[in-house]
Amino acid sequence: MDIFITGYGVISAIGNNVEENLNNLIQEKTAIKQGLRNFSSKFKVGEIPYTNEELRSEFNLKTEGSRTALLGMVAAKEAFLNHELFDHVKTGLISGTSVGGMDTTEEEYKKYLKGDRVNYKNYFNHPSGTTSAQIASELGISGFVNTISTACSSAANAIMMGARLIRSGYLDRVIVGGTDSLTQFTIFGFRSLMIFDDEWCKPFDNSRKGLNLGEGAGYIVLESQKSIQTTGKIALAKLTGWSNASDAFHQTASSPDGDGAVLSMNQALQVAGLKPNDINYVNAHGTATPNNDLSESKALIKIFNGKVPPFSSTKSYTGHTLAASGGIESVYAVLSIQNKILFPNLNHTAPIEETGLIPIKRIEKNMEVNHVLSNSFGFGGNNSTLIFSKK
Repeated sequence: MDIFITGYGVISAIGNNVEENLNNLIQEKTAIKQGLRNFSSKFKVGEIPYTNEELRSEFNLKTEGSRTALLGMVAAKEAFLNHELFDHVKTGLISGTSVGGMDTTEEEYKKYLKGDRVNYKNYFNHPSGTTSAQIASELGISGFVNTISTACSSAANAIMMGARLIRSGYLDRVIVGGTDSLTQFTIFGFRSLMIFDDEWCKPFDNSRKGLNLGEGAGYIVLESQKSIQTTGKIALAKLTGWSNASDAFHQTASSPDGDGAVLSMNQALQVAGLKPNDINYVNAHGTATPNNDLSESKALIKIFNGKVPPFSSTKSYTGHTLAASGGIESVYAVLSIQNKILFPNLNHTAPIEETGLIPIKRIEKNMEVNHVLSNSFGFGGNNSTLIFSKK
């Protein structure tokens, strides 16, 4: 059964919508810079320059919620724009997040420490599932609503779950992706792991030191053939392959040999019915941490038998948006197919010594892009791969 993509939406540090993200990707404009909020002002991050109040006003949001929920509403509304709800089209929402409504909890806790009046009701925004419920409410979806929280592979796993539910006949159409906001907890948490770079991150570079964090949201709309016949939507691309595999190597680190990534990519190719040489572009996980980039490079070499297709990490534009990254990068994968463009890996100077792989360093246009493979790897060895194909 074909799984069609009929809508997409994104908000990130490089743009408020799909068009702005595409333009800045093409122009090679990063948005990683000194943060604006108190807890982020000392660090280079991919921050969206709106307060929560400004997000509600600028994007005409009716539903109250945490920053994570608000960002999700913006991207999900764009993805679902011009889609209608029908009683006989079973529609759901599956959203990935790792931060949830932690930003509201942090604000209330600061008040508590200062001795100020605390609004305890705001703590109800904290759970990850509340974030998804608030996004669904903004879209008017009251049927199937679910939340995935598998760290940095959350959005990719939400997309995979949506595809499986469509194939099983449980749903006809589903909005899938993920959202995360910057919080004090995540910034200082990654710093404590010593994988946070105070300078501009360098994915797949031999001198890479760590990641830059970012915030944002990305969603796509998946539909079955039956659904499209009712909704009349035109497909932008297809989701053809997906897989999740765990190498269970370490609580936070990937297997040094990329075992879980190899398994994930291999299984996704099998689901898609494709061979490795069918892939035209790889949107890599590419966090710019020493462990991840070496592990993923080794996995790519194994999967493609040394003949790795053009690849890059777009996290050098947006920062690592954690659970949202798989959703944002899925939108980028579809844009790559639609526009016959391969996006560059910014700030790369020298290949990783152990592998010698060189990512795309400049925008490449008028390319044959029929199949894009997108990786998202989370803590605990939670490896996910998606494959997008020309419609």
